[in-house]
Amino acid sequence: MVRSLSVRTVASLGIASALTLLLGACSSFSLPSLSSSSAPTAAPEPGVAPEMPATIRPDEIVGRWGLASYQNPADRARTEAAAKGQCKQPYVIGAGSSGGVIMHLADQATPQELRLKGSPSGKNYIGPPGPAGGEQDREIVSFDGRVLITRFTDKDAATRYGNMVYVRCAPRA
Repeated sequence: MVRSLSVRTVASLGIASALTLLLGACSSFSLPSLSSSSAPTAAPEPGVAPEMPATIRPDEIVGRWGLASYQNPADRARTEAAAKGQCKQPYVIGAGSSGGVIMHLADQATPQELRLKGSPSGKNYIGPPGPAGGEQDREIVSFDGRVLITRFTDKDAATRYGNMVYVRCAPRA
């Protein structure tokens, strides 16, 4: 008899503990309100920032460009002159069908449509859709309308290609 009483007590305490846990868990859930005073709002997904527009428009870089690159910043002026000399065989940046520009990614033989992307830091990037400064993006180091200098964000590509200097070619006669 004593034994069955202690089993009942233990069972009762176990059931009471389980109910306490279940009721405590219910308080952490919020049920939707049936009142029509406020509309439900969708919370943004964490870690996904809205795409920022670049300060450079795609139509500003569409055209024919002489292209060269440098590793050493002291070679910039010489490289700009070399890029201008490449206008006999220009690199053509085309307009994309959905508002981007047609350019090559690092190590890709076929050009594709890329986006101009802004960032909270004020830097501009050219790359596939996705967050600014992604692995396949190139940072626009400087742009004055005549000379565009870019650098790949991927360290390996940046080492191989250096700073890409695009000099706008004169319009065809």
